[in-house]
Amino acid sequence: MSHANARLTPTGRLIMVQRIQSGRRSLMWQRRWVSPARRAWRWWRRFRELGLAGLADRSSVARSHPARTGPCVEARVRIMRHLTRRGPVFIAGKLGIHASTVGRVLRRHQMPLLRELDPVTGIVIRATRRSARRYEHDHPGSLIHIDVKKLGRIPDGGGWRADPSQSAAVHRTSHRKVGYDFVHAAIDDHSRVAYAEVHSDEKGDTCAAFARRAIAFFADLGVRVERIITDNAFAYRHARAFHAALADNQVTQKFIKPHCPWTNGKVERLNRTLAAEWAYAHPFTSNAERAAALPTWLNHYNLDRAHLGIGGHTPIDRINNGRGQYT
Repeated sequence: MSHANARLTPTGRLIMVQRIQSGRRSLMWQRRWVSPARRAWRWWRRFRELGLAGLADRSSVARSHPARTGPCVEARVRIMRHLTRRGPVFIAGKLGIHASTVGRVLRRHQMPLLRELDPVTGIVIRATRRSARRYEHDHPGSLIHIDVKKLGRIPDGGGWRADPSQSAAVHRTSHRKVGYDFVHAAIDDHSRVAYAEVHSDEKGDTCAAFARRAIAFFADLGVRVERIITDNAFAYRHARAFHAALADNQVTQKFIKPHCPWTNGKVERLNRTLAAEWAYAHPFTSNAERAAALPTWLNHYNLDRAHLGIGGHTPIDRINNGRGQYT
């Protein structure tokens, strides 16, 4: 694949073939756009046969693999791995092939690693971060991710981190127990528009009230929440108030697979961004000061911050193409 500043991007190739077509070949050779002449004629031939589509990049993967391991040998490797639960060196010795060949076959068929298997039964017992596929819902409101981030509260004065001349061992506020804040966060799967609040707990009633306000927040943007996905925390699983909050708004509740937090990865990533760009961005002098800064940061996140997961656009642009109102 060509990089953005390469001479022979599809646009550069079009200019080259146009000059060949007009007879101005000498100028092309003087600028040395391409080294061998046959490469220029290759693009010219493709342009005559396919038009502009012939100037696009093509995959460099070979069309055939004559030296690839045969399907019968691959089947024997997979069966041997399933029956013996041994590594490539052992399997290669039994089948009379190279260990590197065994390793490639196992990777090609996405066989689980030995450390992920029960040594007796061969059942996969260790969770893996390899997902079958990445997903993104096709319209705003189709799925909202919700989670809670636990943060240590800041003592008045900012604690020892706000005083560079002190350390945790000698500062008078270093060992003061001030408790925790619980940041309840929600993010839209499609647009990445986020909503968050700071509370003193993560009980069922608190989670339910937050869910109602989050649904209302998205409704103000013209987005109807259809589904909400959460982890398996007690408040989300068993709190009647939380279930009622979703039922009253006709929202379907979904849960992640146990021990697989990356299933709720979009809000987990939002929690990390919250910590880096808001909670720990600089030393705050009080807990109230940090909490008061959250709405301003959320406005920045939704309106101004470019999001790489959606092609460098801002979240609000994905909801209304920049024409909606955000309050």
